[in-house]
Parts: sequence; C-alpha cells; structure tokens
Amino acid sequence: MKQTLFLLLMGLFALSTLHAQKSENEKAVKQTIKDFAAFGDQQDADGLNQVLDETYRVVMNQLFGSKEVFTVNKQGYLEKIRAKEWGGDKRSLTFHNVHVNGKSASAEVTMKGTKMSMRSFLTLIQDAEGTWKLVADIPTVL
Repeated sequence: MKQTLFLLLMGLFALSTLHAQKSENEKAVKQTIKDFAAFGDQQDADGLNQVLDETYRVVMNQLFGSKEVFTVNKQGYLEKIRAKEWGGDKRSLTFHNVHVNGKSASAEVTMKGTKMSMRSFLTLIQDAEGTWKLVADIPTVL
C-alpha cells in the first residue's frame, strides 16, 4: 500500500512538473511572438534580429493576387523593415492557439492593424540557450 501511494505521488509530481514546464514554455513562446509583432510595428530591425532564427522565412502563398508562392529570408525581411517598406503599424494581437512540442512550437495568431490585418501560422524553435525564435511565418491577408 505504501509503495502504491509513493508511486502515485511520484507520478502526480512528475505530471505537475511537466505541466508547469509546458506552461512556462507557452508563456515564453507568446512573449517572443508579442516581441516580434512589437518590433515589426516599430520597424525595429535590430529587435527583430534578436527574435528571428537565422533560418527564418516568410512564406507568402498566393498573396496580393499572385498565383505563386514567394519566400523572403531573414536578411530580405530585415531589409524591408529597415527600408520602411514593411511594418510601421500599430497592430492588436490575438492568439488562437499555441502548441509546444519539446523544443518546437507553433501558433496561430491574428494581427489587426490600420494598414493591414493578417492571420499567420508561426513556427518557433528553442535554441541551445533556451531562447525561443521564429523560423517561419505563413500569413494570410484578411
């Protein structure tokens, strides 16, 4: 009986620890996305550089009347921000869902602004230092 109770308590402790870790990771993922949106709104390329992984890509599937899929890598994205071609809006951010799977995460968010609104699928990774960074943004213009 004591052994069963001990094993049950150990299992509950392990589950609560995993839940707490998942909750902390979800908070960190959301904060990274909030930072991404704020840096974009402020056209802060240096700030964006900190939240984007080196492999970051924007994948634009048939946007703005195109029949093609276009990708923009991190450097191209930061150039558009620096040139003030992209960003510079004040957007509200709504999280529809966030999924954390180990050191990877995905989120579906809506960013509503005065210039443009979009719903995006975002993919993030946790780097070796434990920092969450965006690796992909697949937006749909609303």
